Amino acid sequence: WDENTLVNVYSVGKPVIAAAVVLLVSQGKIALDAPVADYWPSFQTPASVRQVLSHTAGLVSFPVPRPASGWADWDLLCADLAAATPRWEPGTVAAEHALTYGHLLGELIRRVDGRSPAEAVAALGFDFGFALSDADLARCAELEFDTPDWPSRTAGAPGTIRHEAVANPAGARDLAVLNSPLWRRASIPAVNLHATATAIARFYAAILDGTLPDLAVPVHSGPDRFIESDVTWGLGVQIEPDGEFGMGGLGGNAGWANPATGLSVAYVTRRLGDFATVDRIEKALKVSGRP
Repeated sequence: WDENTLVNVYSVGKPVIAAAVVLLVSQGKIALDAPVADYWPSFQTPASVRQVLSHTAGLVSFPVPRPASGWADWDLLCADLAAATPRWEPGTVAAEHALTYGHLLGELIRRVDGRSPAEAVAALGFDFGFALSDADLARCAELEFDTPDWPSRTAGAPGTIRHEAVANPAGARDLAVLNSPLWRRASIPAVNLHATATAIARFYAAILDGTLPDLAVPVHSGPDRFIESDVTWGLGVQIEPDGEFGMGGLGGNAGWANPATGLSVAYVTRRLGDFATVDRIEKALKVSGRP
């Protein structure tokens, strides 16, 4: 393990694919309040680009049961989403789009300018990405669970939105899948960004200095049915009351920025557990006078 080790950071990658979309907005190629169907004609849900970015589109899960091999079939999963019926009227309810988020935004990118999500993210210029090369496969950390019951601890109670959202396609919390070339070579922008901690911190630093567009634009505040707590969603990031913004990832990964201090922080881990280490980092920063 060293500073060049790549780690699957789960939802920490969601703001990255969001940034690739918001860049196209800044270039006039996408309008935030335009229906997604304006760019993706077969898309049936009457959701705007802004609603997809802010987890309010209502497409919280893939509608057709798929095996783990489905992760390698981008077109299949996008076709499933295009034909899906939203769980509620877009814009009315927030629920983190745990597994679907990256396909919704990645296909939007592909439809607008022809690049794959992996190509769009590579163009951001940081040491992270999807659809890894042979050289990058050799840099990946092998994931492990902190305890054997980690998959069941993170599954959500049966009948909940969380349980539904993380179950399909199979394999997103299975070490045999997560550590496999199938997963690492696939583009799953919601949950399989492979990144160094330095790359995530530099990504947030680039937002703070204006190199990348601002994502901390409040869109929806209130209960999130996946997270099961109140959240203020921006354009792919969670925004805290003090203005800090960022995203945590399943297993204890996190990246965030504090505009008041100019500080950007990232923590990545191969040992999937909880957010105890991130909590200690935040506490240490506050004790040191860097809130």
